[in-house]
Amino acid sequence: MTRGSHVIEMEGENKMQITGSAVSLNVAEPTASAAFVRKHLGFEEEMAEDGFVSLKREDAGFNLIFLRTGLATFKPEAMRGRSADGLLVVFVVEDIDGEYARLRAEGVEINTPIQTEPWGERFFQMSDANGVVYQLVEWIT
Repeated sequence: MTRGSHVIEMEGENKMQITGSAVSLNVAEPTASAAFVRKHLGFEEEMAEDGFVSLKREDAGFNLIFLRTGLATFKPEAMRGRSADGLLVVFVVEDIDGEYARLRAEGVEINTPIQTEPWGERFFQMSDANGVVYQLVEWIT
């Protein structure tokens, strides 16, 4: 996992030191999602096994993990059959227009064309073969 060290003061004398972070998503084909983020978003594979791929990108601040939906070792068991649905994986970038042009040139299907919200969020969205939605954002003033 992406490494770092931050000590958070908690109530009383308790201290928690976070040394890494990850977002883990259940998908039908982990290798397809992994290939998408490697090719188009610059992640690198850190480790992989059958039904599991963990990818990193140092400047992302967390690992992106894809697990095959229904994987027998998935916990909590009640969520084992669920897929990554109804969520966005969002990355804040510089030069949103340049990223939009690059990804279109690479043949990425854009779900939501580039647009700007009244509060200054300029973004677009795309999906991988498993339907995971990725949103790139640039905050403008």
